[in-house]
Amino acid sequence: MAEIQRLLTNTIDELNTTEKRDNRPRFSISFIRRYPGLFLGMYLGFLATLIVMMRSDTLADSVWLLVVLFILLNGFFFFDVAPRYRYEDIDVLDLRVCYNGEWYNTRFVPNQLIDTILQSPRVTEPLKAQLQKMVATKGELSFYDIFTLARAESA
Repeated sequence: MAEIQRLLTNTIDELNTTEKRDNRPRFSISFIRRYPGLFLGMYLGFLATLIVMMRSDTLADSVWLLVVLFILLNGFFFFDVAPRYRYEDIDVLDLRVCYNGEWYNTRFVPNQLIDTILQSPRVTEPLKAQLQKMVATKGELSFYDIFTLARAESA
């Protein structure tokens, strides 16, 4: 494994540990805090549908199904999942992007990683110069920027 790739992978692993990114669902009421109007609208819609079903002769027997479906489907809103970041997901455009987003383009690497790369004796001088130029041009670098350096190092 190339040095930049190793350092980037270590940084991603530290980030996963620090932010508790483990792909596990955790109970949270952040949905209610973030979207109180939508939450209230869902319950108003449920009550309206429940009233219509109870007044209907043909649907009155299946009210239990509505209640069970409502509870099951709304249960998903009370869980947050922090997806695990992986080096292998960088620059991959498939269904994982729907789940993780393009985190590697929107998150900035810690300055500590840039300093570690610049001080590493296992990274060549041309790559260090390219990294310094990228920092001077962009200011903050994303994970994708460092990934392009790792790809250049591997080639």
